[in-house]
Amino acid sequence: MTPPLGLLLDVDGPISSTRTRTLRLAALADDLTAIARSGCPVVFNTGRSADFLGEQIIPRLVLSGLAPTDPVWGIGEKGGTWFSLVDQHGRASVGPVSEDQSMSPPAALIDASREIAERFSDIVYFDATKRTMISLEQHVDVPSADFHRALPEMVAEVERQIERTGAHDMTIYPTFISVDVEHARSGKALGARRALDLMGTRLEAPLRWFTAGDSGQDYDMATELHGRGFDVTHLDVRLSGDARDEPFRVIREVPDLAGGNAEDDITAYHVHELRAELRV
Repeated sequence: MTPPLGLLLDVDGPISSTRTRTLRLAALADDLTAIARSGCPVVFNTGRSADFLGEQIIPRLVLSGLAPTDPVWGIGEKGGTWFSLVDQHGRASVGPVSEDQSMSPPAALIDASREIAERFSDIVYFDATKRTMISLEQHVDVPSADFHRALPEMVAEVERQIERTGAHDMTIYPTFISVDVEHARSGKALGARRALDLMGTRLEAPLRWFTAGDSGQDYDMATELHGRGFDVTHLDVRLSGDARDEPFRVIREVPDLAGGNAEDDITAYHVHELRAELRV
């Protein structure tokens, strides 16, 4: 039987707090798990690494009752890595991680980026868990203002190193908490295609999808699904900007961080509404 709904979700912001870098909302974990347990696929489509999903996201769902056989998958590094769940001593765990090595940055650029992170070590650290991209991530205890003050200089230095190493198929994508260096073929649309391929080995793709993200890039996964004929609703929880005019439904809600309504709070509300609709 075709599941009535699928969830394709960015992680930083909509699921894990950009302030704590954790899935901090127990109710959100409970609702995601209940939806997955009902047979609806839940796929995380993120720039985060598989290690991050395996340490910060999947264990929290396991606490909520996630089973190894539930239809949950992880797409990391914007399509560069992916995994299914496995049974590890009776508990759901991240299985073997596949990676597209053709998307990996050259060693010279990785080494140069490590050196940049070392120079800005009071602001960022080098994310050594990434396999097919590079991330210089803001320390949790560093104020956003300090990170954004240093951001232009870090981006300029990475640009110089891309030119020096001839890594012209790599692009820079600054985020609210990081400087990401990713392959030109990577992205949330690629992640959506990986998601459909993964679930296709086990079940028929739902005709209706709910996607969520906190960046302009996250619209790409909704666009990919819509282009394949699926009914898509996209939740946009960017910190600023208007809703984009798209051929699919867009829910635009701007977080109020000072008022206690962050990106993950907004997602939690809508996921709870979906669970109630499914009656699971």
